Amino acid sequence: MSDIESLSGALFEEPEDFRPPRPKEHFVTYTRDHISPESKSQKKEIELKLVGNSPLWGHLLWNAGKYTAQYIDNHPEQIIGKCVLELGAASALPSIVSGLVGAKNVVSTDYPDADLISNIEHNCNNLDNVHVQGYIWGNSYDEILKLNNNEKFDFIILSDLVFNHTEHHKLLKTTKDLLKEDGRALVVFSPHRPKLLPNDLQFFDTARDDYNFKVTKIEMVNWKPMFEEDDETIEIRSRVYAYYLQL
Repeated sequence: MSDIESLSGALFEEPEDFRPPRPKEHFVTYTRDHISPESKSQKKEIELKLVGNSPLWGHLLWNAGKYTAQYIDNHPEQIIGKCVLELGAASALPSIVSGLVGAKNVVSTDYPDADLISNIEHNCNNLDNVHVQGYIWGNSYDEILKLNNNEKFDFIILSDLVFNHTEHHKLLKTTKDLLKEDGRALVVFSPHRPKLLPNDLQFFDTARDDYNFKVTKIEMVNWKPMFEEDDETIEIRSRVYAYYLQL
């Protein structure tokens, strides 16, 4: 055996501690603060499995997701007996709460990343009225519609999605194409990058001007921001915006 042959294995093998370990999946618990008597389930604690890390930010339970879940619990009349679609679900908390409140049917979607979809399936496992589907905005709707008896949706959830500025048109087209004429889309977001807040808000101008949505601002509230950063931006980062889109 030559010296080169004897060295080749060791030369190209990485030491065990060369790369940092991949972040592990983890669990968080969401507590429903208010449960309407009309809610199908009075379950208070919801355990959510999250991926260890994700370039799509699906490894965190964001304020927008918690706000959306709280909003659904506070307005069950928007959900009970209705067909619901969530786009970019991540932990799928709003989908789960929709199922618990008493939606007729829920389709929970996110980018078809194996870990993300597996986690959503895990989180929704005990709900027979919640279905999970990998989906890329703007692509064919066939698989989504099959899970809803080939019907459009009464209520579409877009929670913490508008930060993805290059995808606004695909997101809005998907929402318009899948929303019933008398349906509503709930859009909730926090400005994670304060300097780009105008780009976030452009989503609603585009919805109005290019897709003929009626845009209604529900409210803007201030919650504790997700991360401690410079004090100059803390007020903007603490904001949670909520809007309705209607055709």
